[in-house]
Amino acid sequence: MTPIRGALRLLSAFALGASVLMLGGTAHAADKFKIFLSMSFIGNDWQAEAANMVKAMAAHSSMAGKVDLQVQVAGPNAQRQIQQINAMVQAGAQAIVIFPISPTALNAAVKNACDKGVLVFAYDAEITEPCAYNISIDQEEAGRVTAEWLVEKLNGKGNIVAVTGVPGTSVDTLRTKAAKEVFAKHPDIKIVAEAVGMWSQANARTELSKILATRGWDDIDGLWMQVGCFTANAMQLEAGKKAEALLPCAGEGSNGGRIQMLPAGTAVEGGEPPYAPLGAPRISYASPPYSGALALKLAVQKLEGKDVEHKIVLPLPVVTNETIKYCETGSWDEMKAGCNAFPPALVPNPGWFASIFSEQTPEVGFQAALVGQPEL
Repeated sequence: MTPIRGALRLLSAFALGASVLMLGGTAHAADKFKIFLSMSFIGNDWQAEAANMVKAMAAHSSMAGKVDLQVQVAGPNAQRQIQQINAMVQAGAQAIVIFPISPTALNAAVKNACDKGVLVFAYDAEITEPCAYNISIDQEEAGRVTAEWLVEKLNGKGNIVAVTGVPGTSVDTLRTKAAKEVFAKHPDIKIVAEAVGMWSQANARTELSKILATRGWDDIDGLWMQVGCFTANAMQLEAGKKAEALLPCAGEGSNGGRIQMLPAGTAVEGGEPPYAPLGAPRISYASPPYSGALALKLAVQKLEGKDVEHKIVLPLPVVTNETIKYCETGSWDEMKAGCNAFPPALVPNPGWFASIFSEQTPEVGFQAALVGQPEL
């Protein structure tokens, strides 16, 4: 055999071995369920945190060998989300986990996906197409409970400011509708200003600043905010209000707002005003960010042939000044025991949401919500 012919034979053997390795790798990838995460609006802390928890669920040791997760972002654009859903189906998706920008606009695309054998699991916001699976809190209950708390806190009389969420989503529509129905039963409760907050602390500050250009804090008696109570409290302090004079605020479960609810003087690691215990009068609720992770887990169970309910209503996490409880470390056992506010030293972003615990999702906890790392 000539040296050239021997070299060619070695090269052919190497190429064949490489082909086998590539085929083996492809076969291994094919063993995984191809699942897409479809995100809509991402300009707020909740969406980023929920995505962290989905990714952490996919990375957990119980899931990593089963799931090939791919992530796409549509933004607050229903047409773009429809196009992405159709492309996911064409790309061979077996399941789509989705935060839908609209409860109805996606129905035709979702029905098409279902007809092709693709599972569609919506988290937090809902899809009305019957083939879709929906996992969320009772959004009307959230709006109603928080509005009732505010009415009671004001003894049925006062001027309030309402800051809503992302328009068009079922979450915003249902919460706002339920809250306004409560306020309408109390003629001495007046909504003197209303703004769209997009579930963002930054947007809340912008919109409150516009409102305060025409009226002062002394003209407002209370606030109903889907997101922004932390920011509203900070702005009042900036305006010279004392902590004991802060307005009652019915709003979101951000960690900054929860820390502000703790009695003034409570020792917390890393807390500095306004991200500090103030005894702020609050009711704090949240759509739990783990809902997307649970949707992924249930999608895998369904793909494995298990029965899964089409509509799952999660418990509404509600915290008041009477039930606020500080977490020292954020461990699973600590959260299971009921803690619901985390050290600022561990959570530098006050807009980060604190309602992350569920016994249904032991795969994801504090680090999952914070940085996308699963529990061991």
